[in-house]
Amino acid sequence: MSAAPVASLAGAQAILRTLRFDAERSNERSARVLLCLLGLTPGDGWSQSTNRPTRTVELMEAAVAWGPRWKPNTRETIRRRTLHQFVDEALAEYNHDDPLRPVNSPKANYRVAPEALALIQQWDLPGHDQRLAAYQANKPGQIAAYEAARTLHRVPVALPGGGAVTLSPGGQNVLIKTIVEDFAPRFTPGSEVLYIGDADKEATYDKAALAALGITLDKHGKLPDVIIYMPDRQWLVLIEAASSHGPVDTKRHHELASLFTNATAGLVYVSAFPDRSEMRKYLTVLAWETEAWAADAPDHLMHFNGERFLGPYA
Repeated sequence: MSAAPVASLAGAQAILRTLRFDAERSNERSARVLLCLLGLTPGDGWSQSTNRPTRTVELMEAAVAWGPRWKPNTRETIRRRTLHQFVDEALAEYNHDDPLRPVNSPKANYRVAPEALALIQQWDLPGHDQRLAAYQANKPGQIAAYEAARTLHRVPVALPGGGAVTLSPGGQNVLIKTIVEDFAPRFTPGSEVLYIGDADKEATYDKAALAALGITLDKHGKLPDVIIYMPDRQWLVLIEAASSHGPVDTKRHHELASLFTNATAGLVYVSAFPDRSEMRKYLTVLAWETEAWAADAPDHLMHFNGERFLGPYA
C-alpha cells in the first residue's frame, strides 16, 4: 500500500497548474499562499488540509514554514495578485463568515472553497482523475454561484446622469453612496461624477473627461474618494469620505492641491461624514477654505472661512 501523498511546495504548484492557473498564480508565492490557506506545514499530507478562515497577515506569518519571511509590503501583492484570482476562480472564498464585512476591516479573511478542499484532501489518491474531471465540470457553476453571492451584497450607487455602479459592501462605501446620491444633487446640480474610489476593486472613473481637465490619475497616488465636476462653473469638487479615513485637514489639503496642480478647473475641497457626531471629532483639524457635510443633515453644508461658499480659491 503506497504512502499518503505529502504536501510540498512543488506539489502545490502542480495542483495550481492542474487547476489551470497561469504562471503567476502557480509560482512559488502562490503555492505558499495555497499551502497556508490549507493550514499545512512541511511533513503534512494533503489529507490533513483544512479551510479555516485566515487573515492575510496570518497567512504571511504561516508562510515562514515554507520559505523566507515576506516583507510587510508584500501583503498587497499577495492580496491583489494571488488571493483575488483564487477567489475569482472559486478556489477560495472571501469573508465567507460575514459577506458584509468592510474590505478594510482587520477581520477580512479568506478560506479554501469546500469543493476545492475536498478535491485537494484526496489529491493523487485512487479515483483522482474522476474527481478532478467532476470538479472541473462543476467549476463554472461554482464561479457563478460565488459571483452571485458577492454581487448580492454589493452597494448600488445611482449616478446623477442616470447610470449606476456598484461598490463593495460596508466600510466607507456606504457613505460614498450618500455623497453621490444625496450631496451631489443638492450642492452640485447638473454635475458629473468623474471618479469613485473602491478599496476592493478597480475604481470607477471617466478617464477621458479627467484628461480633458488636465488630470491624469495615478493609481498609486492618494486620490480623493469622489471627484465631481461642475461644467457650468468649471469647478472640480474633491470629496473625502471621512468615515474610516481622515477628512481634508491641512496636510491632506496640500496633498490634493499638489496632486491636482495641473487641473484647468477650480478646486473645491469637501469632507463628508456619516453624521454630525463623527464630524465633531474632526472640527479642530479641518483645513480652512474647505467644506464639511454630514449625511444625517443632507440639506446643510458647513463652510470653513474665506470669502467664497463652496467655491475654488485659485
